[in-house]
Amino acid sequence: MLELTNINKYYNQGTVNEMCLFENFSLTIGDGEFVSVVGSNGSGKTSMLNIICGSIPVDSGTISIGGKDITKMPEHRRLRTIGRVYQNPAMGTCPSMTILENMAMADTKGKSFNLRPGTDKRRIDYYRDSLKVLGLGLEDKLDVKVGVLSGGQRQAMALLMSTMTPIEFLILDEHTAALDPKTAETIMELTGRIVEEKKLTTIMVTHNLRYAADYGNRLLMMHQGKVILDKTGERKQETHTEDLLALFNEISVECGN
Repeated sequence: MLELTNINKYYNQGTVNEMCLFENFSLTIGDGEFVSVVGSNGSGKTSMLNIICGSIPVDSGTISIGGKDITKMPEHRRLRTIGRVYQNPAMGTCPSMTILENMAMADTKGKSFNLRPGTDKRRIDYYRDSLKVLGLGLEDKLDVKVGVLSGGQRQAMALLMSTMTPIEFLILDEHTAALDPKTAETIMELTGRIVEEKKLTTIMVTHNLRYAADYGNRLLMMHQGKVILDKTGERKQETHTEDLLALFNEISVECGN
């Protein structure tokens, strides 16, 4: 279980440019939930992910996973049990390394290194079988450098690599936003399959209202650092793209846009 309790976060605190991003913000996400998060630019979606992952610190409040307080835990330690896929496909893989080397690197996440080869040859068949599931032919290109792959291929690899080792949470930060529509559909189908098969607790931030409505078992809408919509179960299933768009338009009018 993930718990954010009374989170406060300010930028430029004490200056004329002070901005309050979160004020006493609290959120609980249960084990096994697949949460889709939508909201306008500046609503706090990605900042919330950064706070969970430790990319930005909080001014006050607590963050806990499984009852363990991780508020002061550095980002690199949190990411041992948190998988994250970014909007930019280039951020989840190393372009100068081969597909095999990238897979081997992801396979050793959170493990200690010593004077041994970076790639365990005994694991190559496992990597090939894992890549074959993607249906992109990457299993036959293990010696190809990742930098020459398409954005969709790299994002599929990033998704696979982020879930290779046991993790407590999967964080998806607009992971289809930089892809063409057809490739985005492929990545979303892959996402749904991986989350279901591995029973991962997942938080997906997206601007695609259809994906938010179609995927996951919980839906959040954020606005100005607050959750203004929270639907689970049947209430979530009964929420359609048109409903979310109408709420977006209503908020836009209220904000004078």
